[in-house]
Amino acid sequence: PGDDLGWSTPSDELFAWWSDRVAATGLALYGRRLWETMRAHWPTADEQPGASPAHVAFAQRWRAMAKVVFSATSRAVEGDARLNVRLVAGDALAEITRLKAEAGGPMDIGGATLAAVAMRAGLIDEYAIVTHPVLVG
Repeated sequence: PGDDLGWSTPSDELFAWWSDRVAATGLALYGRRLWETMRAHWPTADEQPGASPAHVAFAQRWRAMAKVVFSATSRAVEGDARLNVRLVAGDALAEITRLKAEAGGPMDIGGATLAAVAMRAGLIDEYAIVTHPVLVG
């Protein structure tokens, strides 16, 4: 309810896997809703009491990674300079196509709506499917 993801607390093993993936990513593409979720936690997650080494490593790598947020409704992305983020408010498909054509490291895409745009256009080269078994109810 209310887009609460509190039920999905990943293990340190899964965080270590994501952290390694973030370290190898040249650019992360986010839809607005996923960006808002990530922005609410990760900028200061490594400063929280009891943060595990995996959380600390992920937060530091995530902040450093270049990020693009796609939104048809936002006029700016919240975040300070250390978040390395910019907003694209125009045609997502055109921008993803342009970014993919540029030389650079691998790109990750997150957010169901944004990923669906790239998927329909045949712009996704590889899918990383993570099974995260959780009993909800």
